[in-house]
Amino acid sequence: MAFVQFSKVSLAFGDRDILKEVSVNLQAGSKAALTGANGTGKSTLIKVMAGLVQPDDGSRSVSKDARIAYLPQSGLTHHGCTLRAECDKAFEFGYKLQKELDKIGDDLKAGNGNQKVLLERHDAILTEIENSGFNRRQATSEQILIGLGFSHEDLDKKCEEFSGGWQMRIALAKALMVNPDILLLDEPTNYLDIEAREWLEKFLNNYAGGFLLVSHDRYFLDHTINEVYELFNGDLHRYPGNFTHYEKVRETELETLIKEYEKQQEEIRHLQEFIDRFGAKATKAAQAQERQKMLDKILEHEIVIPESLKKIHFKFPQAPHSGRLVATLEKITKSYDGVHKVLDNLDLLLENGDRLVVAGHNGAGKSTLLRILAGVDSDFEGSVKLGAGVSIGYFSQDNAETLKGSSTILETIEADAPLELIPKIRDMLGAFLFRGDDVFKSLDVLSGGEKSRVALLKLLLKPVNLLILDEPTNHLDMHSKDVLLEALKDFGGTVIFVSHDRGFIEDLSTRVLELKPGKFRTFPGDYRYYMERIEREANGQEISSEQLAMSNGKGKSLSPGVQASLSPTPHSPGAGAPSPLSDSKSDARLSYEEKKKFEAEKRKAEKLVKQIEDEITKTEEEKSAEENKMANPEVYSNGEKAKAVQARISELSAKLDELNTAWEEAAMKLEEF
Repeated sequence: MAFVQFSKVSLAFGDRDILKEVSVNLQAGSKAALTGANGTGKSTLIKVMAGLVQPDDGSRSVSKDARIAYLPQSGLTHHGCTLRAECDKAFEFGYKLQKELDKIGDDLKAGNGNQKVLLERHDAILTEIENSGFNRRQATSEQILIGLGFSHEDLDKKCEEFSGGWQMRIALAKALMVNPDILLLDEPTNYLDIEAREWLEKFLNNYAGGFLLVSHDRYFLDHTINEVYELFNGDLHRYPGNFTHYEKVRETELETLIKEYEKQQEEIRHLQEFIDRFGAKATKAAQAQERQKMLDKILEHEIVIPESLKKIHFKFPQAPHSGRLVATLEKITKSYDGVHKVLDNLDLLLENGDRLVVAGHNGAGKSTLLRILAGVDSDFEGSVKLGAGVSIGYFSQDNAETLKGSSTILETIEADAPLELIPKIRDMLGAFLFRGDDVFKSLDVLSGGEKSRVALLKLLLKPVNLLILDEPTNHLDMHSKDVLLEALKDFGGTVIFVSHDRGFIEDLSTRVLELKPGKFRTFPGDYRYYMERIEREANGQEISSEQLAMSNGKGKSLSPGVQASLSPTPHSPGAGAPSPLSDSKSDARLSYEEKKKFEAEKRKAEKLVKQIEDEITKTEEEKSAEENKMANPEVYSNGEKAKAVQARISELSAKLDELNTAWEEAAMKLEEF
């Protein structure tokens, strides 16, 4: 059986121990994850296991003829040939075996060498070639490439035409094509969308060899591995079970560790106080020296809490008030080449409190839609109407490009932070992987991933009520994603987002907008329900829009905008009867007079909603102006003036409450149409 084995392997960089007498055994059937805080040495351990880095001490054993495939986090590029030809290089081992087989055939024909030995080797090579899948290499290559998101047209493209993320997909594809005995994958999901991650998940579940992988995707780990190795302070500990089970066990261990840590820190404090107080006094010098020896001994074995297991929580600044209707998108159409429509007559109603995830394959228009809603892209047809009081915060990977200058990370974040959050800035930076002296790095020296994290944190500190997030979890570890997720759950506004992290999507989303080229549908409920719905459709199990509205155990009726998007229109191939509220159906049933009355009532309801929204906007602006007066010394230093302004603010607040109630009633009446 093929294996890779460590026995008491140690490695140090300078005075820092990366690995301390680490032992581990990977073999066929091993399904293991490697975890630990950033900077603990996970990538180094994998490189040692791959034979790329030599340890200082200990032994590494590999079974004879074992094939090992290693995928680094980043940095691999391919050029000079087509994608098809590049992937064929993964089968170099098979070509070598074929060459040896041909030579043995020639020797046998010529009567050279020991015929019995040659025949045995000939049979062994034939068996190895067959078991390796070499004879099925073309079909295997295409299957893996398509699974990872490449199209059939991509196969004959030059490799240099692919971007950095797709270059790493090529490298991953080649590692899988080798059909190795042991797979070593360092962050294989970093550049994969959710569909490619699901394909890789199934591949690993059916994989006969052993693998060790690093990933910050909890859902992916829970569905692929059955043991976890944690690297911490150079020590490696094994935990059987999936990743969630590991976290529960580790949390229990951490509770005990924290108690011991707090007890030790108290002892350190007492000793240090005695040394500081009496160290310079001759009468106490001997005792102070004795205390110093005790302190030094404790510090040699100081307890350290893993950063990845520290619980950090923060809340967004209070979201400004907005009406129930946050945004209305009507007939949004977008084309980049004037021929192919990425978005075609898309309608969307976004309501206060929604956590809407936009789902779809690469190229379906997810990021395009977010840019349009954020106002970044104005080159489209259709309309975007924001509700009263809506303020937008938009994040995409492009935000990082705007961060330049000599300011430090700490200075940059403090400049944007509300006063009440200043004491928590260091904790928040730690949650976003900026720890210790990292916070004093200048913006100009940061990597793209570091800038992206700074840009995301800057956005989260702004008081907005509509967050538009395009891949916010990129460049975050699992702990950082948990902090972000909890903050978003507590956020008092509305969120529309795109993500490739299945666990993050499932925990946050309350609605799903599915995009396909030129088509769209919205689904109530979370992402789990959406996937169940898609699976049922794939199996030919139809569900009506009325059933869909009451699904997921919530019994929540859909708004007309959502119902319309579920109806089987040319832009939304539906799976059930059209909504009874669709205009075409109403037109067919009403007489001419009834239709005129219906349309008049509808226009009246729309006009009322618009009037109330305008009044809300006007009142909020007036209230804001009055609040600004309170910052004027001429007002706040004069008791009578301050009292009058405050009374007006209270009056306007009460008026806003009445207007919002009236708006909700008018909006509900409009929904009846």
